[in-house]
Amino acid sequence: MISKRIKIIIPILVICCLLLVVYFWIGIYQSKESGSAKSVTFSIQRGEGSREIALNLEKVGLIKWESSFRVYVYFKGVAGKLQAGDYQISPSMNIPEMVNKFVNGDVIKEKITFPEGFNLKEIKKSFESSEFLQTIDLEKLKIIDFKDEFDFLNDLPDEASLEGFLFPDTYFFESDMKEREIAEIFLNNFEKKLTPYRPAFSGTDAGLTLFNVIKMASLIEKEVITYEDKEIVSGIFWKRLKSGKPLQSCATVAYILNTTKRQYSFEETRIVSPYNTYLNLGLPSGPICNPGLESILAALYPEASEYWYFLSTPEGKTIFSKTFEEHNIAKAKYLR
Repeated sequence: MISKRIKIIIPILVICCLLLVVYFWIGIYQSKESGSAKSVTFSIQRGEGSREIALNLEKVGLIKWESSFRVYVYFKGVAGKLQAGDYQISPSMNIPEMVNKFVNGDVIKEKITFPEGFNLKEIKKSFESSEFLQTIDLEKLKIIDFKDEFDFLNDLPDEASLEGFLFPDTYFFESDMKEREIAEIFLNNFEKKLTPYRPAFSGTDAGLTLFNVIKMASLIEKEVITYEDKEIVSGIFWKRLKSGKPLQSCATVAYILNTTKRQYSFEETRIVSPYNTYLNLGLPSGPICNPGLESILAALYPEASEYWYFLSTPEGKTIFSKTFEEHNIAKAKYLR
């Protein structure tokens, strides 16, 4: 026979177990603030375990009880799979929703768009205006830092910067990323976009090396707008190079001065710099911006024409000329 004491204890134990189940069910599956529109940045540091994470979640008011979090991750078998990083978390989320983010590494990612033609200084300013990545400076990196990882860089000068190879696009960066990780994302995108056209580099024309094409594309990017004009300008520039004429690209003067003007004075075109295509024959010593795919393709596939000169009107229209005299007439008509 079951004693009276046991008959009393059993119901109490059952009630306690039920209360415990309810306690953990509420802590796990009910959010701290149902319907809340508030969200906070919650950080998991490298090396933190489920206990530290649970305590921090409770401390900032994202969960009811830290014990609920620890019980849940233990029985789910994911206590060792919670990834470090910064997460956007709301008190309207329950513990399974939070844990799902932590296990999948669904960290905060900042969306930044870099237009065609941005140079390293402009890219740096974009990062300075971002929420999490204000200190990123890709100017400090060199080509040699990535040659082991990207074989398309092997023929480039070791000391060259990444100017020209940070492919313009919209990117999503994690909030704790460093310069090298970010540069690798740019370079991977560059490699992906250029892979179909790599056979064209170093083909029948010895001048069509990757470095020369990107230099040329960077000039074209800053000079004209439409793809049709880019093809013609590419033909003019390559023709001038082969004939031993200076390119005389105002875009290179703008790059040296870090400014943009409709016209540059004679004195400004005399600035001593390896980028000055008025003083020096050939291409500049490096790209002057990060060109888009259209400009790169125009540099690869120039269009032959009778033109030797061109200018852009204030409205962005390109005026082509066959002779220097025609070019001077166009300058007087459109740029005065």
